[in-house]
Amino acid sequence: MKHFIKKVGIGAAAAMSVAAGSVYAAVGAEATAALTEAGTDVGTVGTAVLGVIIAAMAFKYIRRAL
Repeated sequence: MKHFIKKVGIGAAAAMSVAAGSVYAAVGAEATAALTEAGTDVGTVGTAVLGVIIAAMAFKYIRRAL
């Protein structure tokens, strides 16, 4: 029974990946460009937040050392 469930799961995952690929192909060029730009913006904001967290940790470390 375990092997059957495993085979069915693999088949379902393959079918879903094919379906997801065809759905993504239907997205317009404007939407793709907007998603790419949003991804760049998220990366920029994430880098800024990470920088602030590192600065706060460094400040805390320096205060503790003194």
